[in-house]
Amino acid sequence: MQKNINCDVAVIGGGIIGAAVAYYVSKSGLDVAVIEQGALAGGTSSRADGNILAIDKDPGFDSQMSMKSQTLVSQLTKELDYEFEYRARGSILVCENEQEMIAARKWVKQQNEAGLPFQMLDRKDIKEESPFLADDLLGGLECPTDSCVNPYLFTYSLLDGAQKYGAKMFTHTKVKNIKKDFSGSFTIDTNNGVIKAKKVVNAAGVWAPILSHMVGVTNIPIKPRKGHIIVAARDEPIGLRKVMEFGYLISKFGGERAVDAETEKNGVALVFEPTESQNFLLGSSREFVGFDTKVNMEIIRCIARRVLRFYPKIGDFNMLRAYTGLRPWTPDHLPIVSSVDEVPGFYIAAGHEGDGISLAAVTGKLMSELIFEKEETIIPTEPLRYNRFTKNNHSESKEFVELNI
Repeated sequence: MQKNINCDVAVIGGGIIGAAVAYYVSKSGLDVAVIEQGALAGGTSSRADGNILAIDKDPGFDSQMSMKSQTLVSQLTKELDYEFEYRARGSILVCENEQEMIAARKWVKQQNEAGLPFQMLDRKDIKEESPFLADDLLGGLECPTDSCVNPYLFTYSLLDGAQKYGAKMFTHTKVKNIKKDFSGSFTIDTNNGVIKAKKVVNAAGVWAPILSHMVGVTNIPIKPRKGHIIVAARDEPIGLRKVMEFGYLISKFGGERAVDAETEKNGVALVFEPTESQNFLLGSSREFVGFDTKVNMEIIRCIARRVLRFYPKIGDFNMLRAYTGLRPWTPDHLPIVSSVDEVPGFYIAAGHEGDGISLAAVTGKLMSELIFEKEETIIPTEPLRYNRFTKNNHSESKEFVELNI
């Protein structure tokens, strides 16, 4: 890197969120520099599944935000030059007992009232979905608008689009310090030189609190939440779209489930996702273990047992590999997409937990609108403001009380 690079906006983080921010901001006419400490899409985005989901979002703002993102991703398939394996086939949640079916009906009713096209599925629908699913599943629910992408290709495609609008990429460039001078501009010291920017977007995921601390913002409650995924090879077609157990919602939002102690402890819940390459991904788990990314074979075995409960006929399929990723978790399960009043010109786009791929497009669009100080934005900004954590009115986690789980 040449010393003293100048730009309008420095985006710190070359994952899916940083890529989306860079694309929409550079498309709007500003000079953008993307700063990534490793390789592009080399962090959480390289360990993610590729879902653009509304089915697992809390009814109301959360699910409507995801629907906006789905619309934007559909538009991006026409805007971007590189394909990213976009498939809009919908997704389903399956229920294994009557209690979950009752809760699923309430969930569908709440989503319908929020304007989303959710619908219930019965036992016959589940059997038609895949002959590999267990015979005793009672039913489930469907969101037909859900889609999926290849997270690597989606990130690269957005960054390629940003570069075509003039954005510059600086990889293997670690930020050592950020200072704001008397003129209001930022000086970013890195291991490869200095970048000067009028505005800075912190899109560093689980590392966002470290970067924010450099400018005196110390109340960013983002924590790494580890998850495991198994990659398996299919011997024959199993299903065409994403399938999750209803218990995934409960695990995500911290409710209690009727499962064994090990499954509960590790937050394991069925996730099945077919890929374009004819393999499939199996998950998932949720645990707080700091920045540890080692694969825990006990958890892999726990996931495998949970998968076989719902797909008992795939026990002899080959497991190709397993890996882990770190989700940037926040206490209320909503991301921070916000300006920082105490440090004008500094913005945060982080804390998406497992929804980074789902919400990348709407995050990038909203951040562009915030930078340009638009009065009307694609979604309301107040629920995503960083200073909600400085107040005393936020809860530690979303409760599943409305579903009586």
